Amino acid sequence: MKAGASGMDQAAEELSARWGIGPIAGELLAMALTHRSHAREHPEENRGSNERLEFLGDAVLGFLVADHLFRAFPGFSEGDLSRVKAVAVSEPLLHEAADAAGLGPRIRMSRAEEAAGGRERPSILSDVFEAVVAAIYLAQGIEGARRFVMGFLSERIAAIARHEREQDFKTVLQEAVQAKGRPTPTYRIISAMGPDHRKVFTAEARSGRRLLGRGTGYSKKEAEQAAAREALDRRARRGA
Repeated sequence: MKAGASGMDQAAEELSARWGIGPIAGELLAMALTHRSHAREHPEENRGSNERLEFLGDAVLGFLVADHLFRAFPGFSEGDLSRVKAVAVSEPLLHEAADAAGLGPRIRMSRAEEAAGGRERPSILSDVFEAVVAAIYLAQGIEGARRFVMGFLSERIAAIARHEREQDFKTVLQEAVQAKGRPTPTYRIISAMGPDHRKVFTAEARSGRRLLGRGTGYSKKEAEQAAAREALDRRARRGA
């Protein structure tokens, strides 16, 4: 992205047209696309990084996904809604959405960060997606942010609701636990019952010595996924 105001405005105009949303100020979008490494490398710009926007975007994104789920799936229980939302706002899904939105090449980052593969790093891309959500919200309000978010997440949410993205639950649980500074979840098969052709496995998910959840399945992998789902459900009920 060019440093000048006209270059930033042009980039914002191009992206707004691509995303099918209204106009957004180039300066605001530039901040959303600025990684902290670029802000440190170029203090003379006096712009700062996208971290504050990421904070706001996380909250706006969570609301929009929850609102969509509540309206689109009236038969879902609170636990179902919570589990789908957890996957929908997870790093892997937001990484996909950021790729689809074409954010990677637009991120402003230091040369060292870029050389280290920063443009493809899921954590950076998912954070930038949240920051862009905030920038659009500030420029256009909640409906503009909704158009952007649903444009990239609605089909993915539908796939999650159809249980086509269950493999992500272990990843989501890992992110949630590590964000609290706790040990990475581990899984252990605690029982296997029934005939060999129809054995039922029970798995536990633990963080250190803390039991997070238990689940059963007809394979060890399925049991571990079920344990991760129960752990996420427990966290949702606790509000953790």
